[in-house]
Amino acid sequence: MSWFEKLKAVFLRRKEGEDGFGDEWEELEDEEAAHHIDYHNKEQRTDYVRNCLERMADATRELENLNFEYDMVTSYLKDMEEIEALPPEESEQLKECAKKVAQLQDSRADFMERPHRISDEKYQQMERMADEVEEGYRKLKEAEDYQDLIRQDLTRLDGEKHAYLYRKNEVTHIISDTRGMAVICVAALVLCILLLLFLQFFFDMDTKAGYLVTALAAAIAITLVFVRHVDARRELHRVESGINKIILLQNKVKIRYVNNTNLLDYLYLKYGVTGAGELMELWENYKIEKEEREQLRKAELDLDYNQQELLQMLKRYQIKDPAIWLHQTEAILDHKEMVEIRHNLIIRRQSLRRRMDYNRDVVAGGSQKEIRELVEQYPQYAKEVMASVEEYEKKFAKG
Repeated sequence: MSWFEKLKAVFLRRKEGEDGFGDEWEELEDEEAAHHIDYHNKEQRTDYVRNCLERMADATRELENLNFEYDMVTSYLKDMEEIEALPPEESEQLKECAKKVAQLQDSRADFMERPHRISDEKYQQMERMADEVEEGYRKLKEAEDYQDLIRQDLTRLDGEKHAYLYRKNEVTHIISDTRGMAVICVAALVLCILLLLFLQFFFDMDTKAGYLVTALAAAIAITLVFVRHVDARRELHRVESGINKIILLQNKVKIRYVNNTNLLDYLYLKYGVTGAGELMELWENYKIEKEEREQLRKAELDLDYNQQELLQMLKRYQIKDPAIWLHQTEAILDHKEMVEIRHNLIIRRQSLRRRMDYNRDVVAGGSQKEIRELVEQYPQYAKEVMASVEEYEKKFAKG
């Protein structure tokens, strides 16, 4: 019977001339609080009664929650007694099943806590491309090796080009030098002829030998300079031709380099890696991770099977809440753990009992007592108080 129903019953008996304030009131704690209220003031009187009723409603709701928790704790304690009272053979079977569940739970916990070899995103990516990863690695490896060869070719061609350019610079200087030497030889020849003419006409000297020597020297010098100049020109043509060939080869190799670079960029983007080595590492980690996850899946299936078996076993032993023991297998296996849990449950139940007594006797009982005293001292307001109780009872029932 709720507090509101008790109040209504009291008012009904009072209306019929009975003593409406009997033993059911005496069960509550008699703790009077000081009130400074003008009970003849309707507003203050109504607020006072409503406050008492609200406290009773709050206490009733709290008692419902506490009763539920109290019954649950009591049920746990009874289940523990049932488990400890099992015959040795059945107790051993229960422990064996609980041991399997505990081991599988520990294995699952270890897997969940360990750092994963690859992220879930990478795992899903490898899973989607499992059929083409090895082929992709081969393509990436070939492209990277080819890229290294291309770089080597470009480096070699660049070295050859610089060597040709250096040789071209040397040959250009030789051509320039031979031109200068030719001018010097011609100038020297002219000077020698003028000198010989001067000696011949002004000093009447015989200069025939001088002319011969001069002509011979000039011929030899000019021939040597000419030959060197022609050789330099030929060398320059060969060097320039070599430079042009190198430039053509460089352009060809650069095109290959660009195409191969684009291929690598595409493959890197496709597989989400920065190199063939990273892709292979991911693939190896994926295979290990896949194997471990498969083992976990099998372990979870085994765990589910053993948990169901443990539940069925507990149900056969009339355990009211067998599901809770799926997470307390240590208590089944270790008597000390069972004793510790029982101790904690007993303390919880004592705490719940104190809270229940407080809400029932002090809060709700005190509020009932205050309303009773109000009606006893001011019977002319009994109907009004009764109406407030009925109104609040309906409101409480809807809430």
